[in-house]
Amino acid sequence: MKVLVTGGCGYIGSHTVWALHDRGDEVLVIDDLSTGARENLPIDAALFVADIGDQQRVRDILRTERPDAILHFAGKILPAESLTLPLIYFQNNTAKSISLIQAAIEFGTGHFIFSSTAAVYAARAGPVVNEDSETTPLTPYGRSKLMVEEVLRAAAAAHPMKAGVLRYFNVAGVDPKFRCGPAGPNPGHLIRTAIEVAVGQRPHLDVFGADYDTHDGTCVRDYIHVSDLALAHVAALDALTSARATPFTIVNCGYGKGVSVLEVIATVERVVGASLPFAITSRRPGDAPALVADSARLHALGWEPANNGLETIISTAYNWARGSALLHPASDPGSPYGRREG
Repeated sequence: MKVLVTGGCGYIGSHTVWALHDRGDEVLVIDDLSTGARENLPIDAALFVADIGDQQRVRDILRTERPDAILHFAGKILPAESLTLPLIYFQNNTAKSISLIQAAIEFGTGHFIFSSTAAVYAARAGPVVNEDSETTPLTPYGRSKLMVEEVLRAAAAAHPMKAGVLRYFNVAGVDPKFRCGPAGPNPGHLIRTAIEVAVGQRPHLDVFGADYDTHDGTCVRDYIHVSDLALAHVAALDALTSARATPFTIVNCGYGKGVSVLEVIATVERVVGASLPFAITSRRPGDAPALVADSARLHALGWEPANNGLETIISTAYNWARGSALLHPASDPGSPYGRREG
């Protein structure tokens, strides 16, 4: 199968490119390299350096390559940033995605998978959410993704294109073979930040709120290893291309187990064999107290995790970070682990 991956040089995109490559698919990548790195890709993956908002360039690529499927990862991903820069999020995540969907329909791409987020769910949807739970996003980031979901639903109903939406929970870890890893500056994910503290790239970790209605007062999240998330895309693509596929489907991507911020810190400390300095600070806008996936629909696709477990997630991230710290000291701005915050 010929698969076009947008944002394929980035963190989740590159892991999915490798998963497709490992099973023999022909993979094409569109990436503007604003946060991704060419080094994250297999050497034989074709790379088109372009912004997906460049409609003519995207149309030219689709006209020439005629992929069987598009996996769309490109976009902005920082919920807190979206509160202060909402128009940029709606432009990058919503408007550019709509133009990509239009081009896919025009050039006969039969299958389209969209990288969405658990941030579409309402805070009151409950600690465990399924795909039919209430969607009232707390941030423009979540709203920008939900709008694309609705566009895809309508497009799949009106055109001969089958579409799937994968709603990610908290993604962490690194390819166990260390072929690719985090790309670009740290967007504030807990595990990656904690690892940076563990390897000496940050002085301490901030815990945003310890007064939530959870078992220890800190936010609870469902963490999934990035390589297992990549396998979820492969499973979703296979389901979408099967004879029994429905025109449109939404799938949660998580393990179905919640872990608190303090439990993550304790696990990092066990893995690295050292204490982790942290400070309790005020709540961060847009954070729900708890968000855990009902992953029954994902398992129904035939997906099973290969890297399940918080310690596995943290161990792969820690081993990658240790290697990066040796290659790039804290003063080196070229390192994804080299940025300090005062």
